[in-house]
Amino acid sequence: MNRTRVFITGMGITSSLGEGVAAHLDALKSNRTGIRPLGLFTVSGGNLFPAGEIAGFRAPAGIPRTHALALATARQAVPAGAVPDAIILGTTTGGMPSTEESLRKGETGPDAYRLHSTSSVAELLAAETGCTGPVMTVTTACSSGTAAIKLALELLRNGMARRVLAGGADALCRLTYYGFNSLQLIDPAGARPLDRARRGMSVAEGAGMIMLEAAGSPPPGAIAELLGAGLSCDAYHPAAPHPEGDGARAAMTRAIEDAGVRAADIGYINLHGTGTTDNDLAEARAIRALFGETVPPVSSIKGATGHSLAAAGAIEAVVCAMALRDGIIPANTGCTEPDPALGVMPLLAPLEKKPALVLSNSFGFGGNNACLVMSGPDAAREEPSRTPLFRFEAVSSACMTGAGDTEQTIAAIIEGKKCRGLLPLADISAKLPPREVRRLKRLPRLVISLAMEASGIAGSAAKPSSIFFGTGWGPLSETHDFLSKLFESGEQFTSPTDFVGSVHNAPAGQAAIWLKATGANLTVTGGDSSFEQALLAAALAAGEGEALLVMGADEHHEVLSPLFDASVRAGGPSSDGGGALCLRKSGAPAGVTIAPLFYRGSRNNRDVISALIESAGGAGVITKKYAAIFAGMPAGNRQECESRLNQLITATGFTGPVIDYRGLTGEFASASAVAAALAVRFAARGEIPAPVTGGASCPLAGKGILMLGLGEFITAVEITA
Repeated sequence: MNRTRVFITGMGITSSLGEGVAAHLDALKSNRTGIRPLGLFTVSGGNLFPAGEIAGFRAPAGIPRTHALALATARQAVPAGAVPDAIILGTTTGGMPSTEESLRKGETGPDAYRLHSTSSVAELLAAETGCTGPVMTVTTACSSGTAAIKLALELLRNGMARRVLAGGADALCRLTYYGFNSLQLIDPAGARPLDRARRGMSVAEGAGMIMLEAAGSPPPGAIAELLGAGLSCDAYHPAAPHPEGDGARAAMTRAIEDAGVRAADIGYINLHGTGTTDNDLAEARAIRALFGETVPPVSSIKGATGHSLAAAGAIEAVVCAMALRDGIIPANTGCTEPDPALGVMPLLAPLEKKPALVLSNSFGFGGNNACLVMSGPDAAREEPSRTPLFRFEAVSSACMTGAGDTEQTIAAIIEGKKCRGLLPLADISAKLPPREVRRLKRLPRLVISLAMEASGIAGSAAKPSSIFFGTGWGPLSETHDFLSKLFESGEQFTSPTDFVGSVHNAPAGQAAIWLKATGANLTVTGGDSSFEQALLAAALAAGEGEALLVMGADEHHEVLSPLFDASVRAGGPSSDGGGALCLRKSGAPAGVTIAPLFYRGSRNNRDVISALIESAGGAGVITKKYAAIFAGMPAGNRQECESRLNQLITATGFTGPVIDYRGLTGEFASASAVAAALAVRFAARGEIPAPVTGGASCPLAGKGILMLGLGEFITAVEITA
């Protein structure tokens, strides 16, 4: 019996080596480097270091550079006439290249920032390709592109799509260029991975895209097969790797096990290999621990391309597919004298050989690790039998709003009060040791507090090993403070602490350190559906029986929030907060359960509400199964949301209470995480209080709660007891 396998049927690549597979094949065979003096923007004196800039690439007017790189590369990867069922993209910069210029010029019109969000890159790809299915954005720093491919693999394995476009894209910008320099991680001579004299990395830009297709046997035009992928978290330090490479080894081991192969079968390892002293040493130790004395050929291409951050892993996935198809294993460009302390010998020249299996490594800030295993497409294989598990047992829930923590929020609701507003910073972190959070700003304190409360309620029996975090805008305070200091000083001074804290996955990385959670650690961004993305990512990537945290949180920033978020501009008191659920993935969950039911784009998708109703079992099932609807209707597109809600109510004849939960929580991207945490509490009590329904209390009487997102993406989440 043929089972689902996943093949690469199209690929695109853009880096400092050029545009397209042919240009990269030629460059890798010649062992050339694309690292050169920066010309994209002017930098202050004493700060000019070589970078992996794509010479001659120009973004169209009105399109940020990251978006343009993603679009150009996707056009290479998507076969003519093909429409992907889903798009999953890794990025860290999003619209930052354009946002920096607008902030520097003091522009206050929101149109200048309409493509700021990291999620807007994948959303633009969806509009370009006609994709109306799930669109997800992973932002786990330098492992983003590889982690995105992992989620795409699981989406295909679970039968939720037949064809997925996956990859990563990042453009050079001041935030990353000056940020890595502030950490003293830039090699002024250009990156020299694994070299005895290495001094750091070279910041770069680029994009890598692969079209993944599910099939029982190799489809026409198959380039390679994606066999498996593994995720882990160091839970050690916000920016430095575990010195023994424990997290890296765990991710490699999980990828190999997921692929159903042995370490001894690997014929080539594409190293993360940034050229920094600590990263190269930690990765080498992890490889020696896993492979012993029989390390296969290894190399890093970052001495050729530079380190393109979220794009790096996706670019390297394409290079690995080229190795499998074209029989070229790239050299470790930039290395002339390998460091004997590493105990691994990188390839100093390209090797003309077609490996049977390749392992590709990507590691990022926050200790986020992701690895892939690939082979040629023609090997006879049978995928192990897999049972989709999308329902979770809700062990505990916690939330934080303008009214306070979970109990304070519920007490305020029962008294008929709103939970909107901004909790003072001291109150957010009141239960955390002041000394240990003194350098942390608003969003990481909020996330850590939520994580500690939810895991504390769950107790030792459900200690979370993985964290899935959704945020619409990430750490705004750190981003604003870093750029403000940079511009105010004439681009002479920056804050390394703010740079490390500015990446979207920094709060989840901090939570992992506090909880010592060494499983998967994924941060996703999707505007008002960021929490729902996190829940779907958990359903795809968490293991059966595993305890995990699914979280969503956003902070309000008085300058940036109104510029970025249309719902914040639409009015109402400034608000922020978040929610956290401690869950256990189980085929037979007990007590309160939660499950993602639906996730589709609304743009050019006139039948999306009909599809939602069908996915829930039909109109009759909805009226019989659910006692209440929690409706997410962001103020930024309120009219369209109300129209969609009315369409659903009319089609189903639903007569139960419909709770417009943003009226309680206020307007912020992750308000649905608060709604989910409250819904879990109400399900456990068996009743929704009267102040929530706006009328009489609503006994659930064995029925569930249907939580809907009705904005740019239409989502449905089911909570039952």
